Parts: sequence; structure tokens; C-alpha cells
Amino acid sequence: MTKIKICGLRRTEDILYANEFKPDYIGFVFASDRKRYITPEAALKLKSILNPDIKSVGVFVNESPDTVKKIARSGVMDCIQLHGDESEEYIKDLKNAFPEKPVIKAFRVESEESIKTALNSSADYILFDNGIGGTGRAFDWSLIKNADRPFFLAGGLTADNIGEAIKKYRPFAVDISSGVESGSVKDRNKIKIFIDAVKNSSL
Repeated sequence: MTKIKICGLRRTEDILYANEFKPDYIGFVFASDRKRYITPEAALKLKSILNPDIKSVGVFVNESPDTVKKIARSGVMDCIQLHGDESEEYIKDLKNAFPEKPVIKAFRVESEESIKTALNSSADYILFDNGIGGTGRAFDWSLIKNADRPFFLAGGLTADNIGEAIKKYRPFAVDISSGVESGSVKDRNKIKIFIDAVKNSSL
């Protein structure tokens, strides 16, 4: 079964939707220049009402390692996601500091060469996206046809195209944010439809 991550949760309602429909992961965006940014303090309050079966992911973009570690120690996240230009040394440092928190490294898919770089990452999981930061547009999925390790697929996913993505490329997980929003906030009905589509496509 393809796993599901809903990213960019900011409100109590968002957590209640997650608890109702049970994606495998939810994401808190800790990059202050992004529109779905949430403070670590606010995220910790939301985490306290999140179903413990759902893993929380802290999303960072070129943040200092010390800041990431400080937030990780608070217990707000079960996984660490890196969406910037973080180096191999950066990744390995976090893995050593928090062996219990898987590291997900996002890569912008532009060519076969960018796929090779991603496949060689020391991160626990890699994430393929069309760009850095929630543009809501898909990339050329054919570039990942030979990916030989578990990956998250993000960028431009919808309930309409997720079936094709899963059946052709078999991602470990799919990651969606703007595709389940209306007016820049999470939409309960869109979340339900998307999760149902993923489950039906994974049968």
C-alpha cells in the first residue's frame, strides 16, 4: 500500500481531518519564508492532538543544524524532511544525532543526472519534486522510471492523476499539500477524495 503524506498543516481543523482519514504522515513546515509556515510552538500543540499512529514530519529549508536539532528535541516531529541544498555531511550529522527519526531529502527533478544524485543520497528516504517548495506542478515522471530505492513523490499530485503515478512508478509514498486545499487552507473533502484515490490505486 502506497503511504500518504499531507503536508503544510497549520490549524486544529487540519489535524482533525488527519485523525479522521488517517494518512501515514503529516508535515509541519518550519521554513519561515513559506506560506504554510508554522512556529514550532504552535506545531507542538497540534502534535499533542494528532493520532499517535500518524507520523509527524518537520520540513526545513537550509536551516542551521543547531536549529533543526533544537526543534527535533522538542518531540514535535517523528521524521525530518530537508527541502533545500543540505549537504551529505548535514544529512549524516542529523542521522547520527537522531537515529530514531528518519531523514527525508527532497530533490528537484530536472534531468537524469539529478535522479542519480538523489539515488546516492545517504538520507533514509528521498523525495522527488518539481521544485523547492509547494508549487503544485508536476515534473516529467518518466525520469524516475528506473528509481531503485523507496521514494516519496510530490509536485502536482491530485486525485485525478494519482492513480497513474502509483501504477506506473510505485512510489513508497505520495506527498501532497496544495492539491488538497481550497483558498489556501486544507479542505476536508479534498483530503478524503485524495486518500480514497490512493487506496483504490494501491489495491
